[in-house]
Formats: sequence, structure tokens, C-alpha cells
Amino acid sequence: MRHLLSTADLSRDDALRVLDVSEDMADVATRQVKKLPTLRGTTVVNLFYEDSTRTRISFEAAAKRLSADVINFAAKGSSVSKGESLKDTAQTLAAMGADGIVIRHPSSGAPRVLADSGWVEAGIVNAGDGTHEHPTQALLDAFTMRRRVHGAASRGRDLDGLEVMIVGDILHSRVARSNAWLLRTLGARVTVVAPPTLLPVDLSRLGVAVRYDLDDAIREVRPDVVMMLRIQQERMNEAFFPNAREYAGSWGLGAARFASLPPETIVMHPGPMNRGLEISDEAADSPRSTVRDQVSNGVAVRMAVLYLTLAGDREDSL
Repeated sequence: MRHLLSTADLSRDDALRVLDVSEDMADVATRQVKKLPTLRGTTVVNLFYEDSTRTRISFEAAAKRLSADVINFAAKGSSVSKGESLKDTAQTLAAMGADGIVIRHPSSGAPRVLADSGWVEAGIVNAGDGTHEHPTQALLDAFTMRRRVHGAASRGRDLDGLEVMIVGDILHSRVARSNAWLLRTLGARVTVVAPPTLLPVDLSRLGVAVRYDLDDAIREVRPDVVMMLRIQQERMNEAFFPNAREYAGSWGLGAARFASLPPETIVMHPGPMNRGLEISDEAADSPRSTVRDQVSNGVAVRMAVLYLTLAGDREDSL
């Protein structure tokens, strides 16, 4: 495949290939010279229509470690703010010789439109589209889980039988959708926990179990992984829950609830975190937390994605 648009497009073999190549890329970070010549002469454009810090910087670091030339394009202050269309922007980038475009866009489906349009010949990587998907976040989450579960024997291993619980704002979360599809492909069992107002109507498409009471879910499911999601207040224009205090008490991973988890359960969060709302300091800063691992692993996974989509024979790439 030329592009990475959705985790739903990935077969088990595709997903394992990305994770295994990510292991190789993670090894690069341990070297004295943290750079490969693989994408020398290739131009990667980070086309971000939404504000982002960690994702954009992670893609930039990944591309530079592969020796690519990087152009960061922010919609604010550009011709986009003057009304330029996605088509015109894409054609401008094509004229500049972009080989790969990493796009974050507020409209669900924009990366696929760009990939299918014929406006550019570049490989397209979805860095988050509206409330739809965020495939590289799901891949780095799976990579992090696999390393915690299998350690040094991770290569070639999937997540068969792993109990993963995703908690919080499922409705607005592209991370939840991408993770649900990818984790099921890799053999994990996924349970989502949220108030009814923060659950989408199309949950049947995700193939996940649904729970509403977090304490009951922890007691009965006994998860191997608990992934807390950020409350996306910037996407909310209605009262989805009465107040922050009630949300934290019912669905947040506070100190007491964190202590009730099985002793081997790991805690994840895609960031940025609302400490005191969906996650407590005790949970976020615990040795069982993978929050910092997720950030560092993100560079390795994005290196793997850029390598597989942009290097070598197109037919042999992801």
C-alpha cells in the first residue's frame, strides 16, 4: 500500500510488519549517531490544519532521523486562512516535489480524499482526521503494549488474549477508533467504558464490549491494560456530563481506583493529560504508566511508517 489512512485497512501481517520494523527503528535511538540515510533526497511535508505539538514534532523527528528533508506547513497564517482549498494546497505541494504528506485535518476523511484524488503522487499518512482515526497513535500504543508484555521477545508476536480497557470520551476520540480496530486485528479483546453520552452510535462497527460502570468493569474484566482518554472539551458544544468532579469520581482513574487494578495492569494515555480529571498523578506517574514510553515509541513507529510508505518499491511497501 502507498498510504497509511486507517488501521481498519491493516491485516495482521501488515500490522506486525510495522511493529517489527519499529523495533529496528527503536534500536537506532540507542546508537551514538541516531540517523539512517534511508530517505535521503526525499521531502516529507507535515500538513497540519489543526494545532499539534507532540504528533507534529514526533513526525518531524522521525523524518529527520531517516535523513528526509522536512517542511512544516501550518494552516494558520498560510493561504489556507485566506480560503485556499485542500486541492489547491495539495497541488502546490506536489509542484514543490513533496514525496510524502503527513496530514492532520479537522474533517473526517480528508486524508483519504487526498490519497484518492489524484492531486498528488505522494504517499499520504493520516496524522488524525476529525473524530475519525489516528492510526499511528494506535500503532505506537500497540507497540508499547507488546514491549511491556513480551519484552525482548516482541518481534513477530501479536497481542492475542490481551484484555484492553479504553475509558472516557469514546465519542470524540479518533484514538479509540484506531485502537479498537488495530487491537482486535492483533488478537486483543477490547472493552470500552464511558457514560452513555460519550459513546458513539456506531459502536457495533468497532466490535468492542461496552460497559458503563468503571469499578464493575475493573472487577469483572481484570484488564491487562487500561487506556484513559482525554476529555476533548474543545470538541464539545453540549453538556455531556454534569461537571468535572462527577466525571472524575465515576470515570476517572483516581488514586483509589488505580490501587484497585490488578497488580500487573499497565496504564496508558495518548496525551495530553488532564490530570485530576481523567487520570490522577498516582496513576500517571506510576512505574506501571507507559505515558513516557508512548512518546518515545512514537518516533520509532513513525519512522517505520515513513520508511514503509516512502522507501523502495511501492508494491512492497505498507
